[in-house]
Amino acid sequence: MSRFPRTTPVLLAMVAALTACPKKPAPSTTPAPVNADSLARENARRDSIAAADRARADSIARAQRTADSLAAAQRAAAEQATNASRSALTAIVYFDYDRSELSSEAQATLDAKVPLLTGASATRLRITGHTDNRGSDEYNLALGLRRANSVKRYLTAHGVDASRLETASLGEEQPVAEGDDEASRAQNRRAEFVVVGSAGTP
Repeated sequence: MSRFPRTTPVLLAMVAALTACPKKPAPSTTPAPVNADSLARENARRDSIAAADRARADSIARAQRTADSLAAAQRAAAEQATNASRSALTAIVYFDYDRSELSSEAQATLDAKVPLLTGASATRLRITGHTDNRGSDEYNLALGLRRANSVKRYLTAHGVDASRLETASLGEEQPVAEGDDEASRAQNRRAEFVVVGSAGTP
């Protein structure tokens, strides 16, 4: 009879098998070495992307500033042109004493109005004649109207539609210069212009 139970060979075989299997190494707690070149390349890539983003933002900002500056310049130019046109349209013409004929200087002033009026079909003018303080009220009112009509005839002869020109007279009632000296009286012998329909003013 055997001194060992039957299960002994099985146990021995299991022990031998366990002894033969190598043990799994314990997980390493040491971090993997960092590749300095790879890290530098990644940082360089990120810096390049950030620089490109900044350059793009700067370019957009510059373009916006340029557009804003151009728009402001265009608005200023348009306003200046409008003011210049209105100044030309409202420029006063002057007359000699007791006369309603246009001087060459008055004609030059009116010539500047013609292209502005013909180029802006909605613009209408009121022409008001004035006189100095010599003569009766009735005479001066009639003289002021002759002066206004003289201006109107000149403008219509140069292509301005007569329906866009109104005439009136105030005689000596609204002087721009007080006094009885000739310099003051010369300023009062005039025709003034008021834009009464400015929708088409350039």
